[in-house]
Amino acid sequence: MTLAEIKEILLWCTCINYAILFVWFGVFILAHDWLYRLHTCFFLLSDEAFDAVHYGGMAVYKIGILLFNLAPLIAVYMALVSAA
Repeated sequence: MTLAEIKEILLWCTCINYAILFVWFGVFILAHDWLYRLHTCFFLLSDEAFDAVHYGGMAVYKIGILLFNLAPLIAVYMALVSAA
């Protein structure tokens, strides 16, 4: 697999993961009450705990995107530029 192929894969992975994060955030903001009712059918959560879990989950997911998609993508871009 060439660096150009790896770059393309990482770029798509980054875009898809950020799209998932934006949809998660959008549903959390726009359909908060519905999402809260859905989750409280399965778990006993206060509204504050529900918000904290989702906020923490989004933060961990964003850090994962940065570490596993964006940082390697930047490294591959730098390798391609230095090789040219």
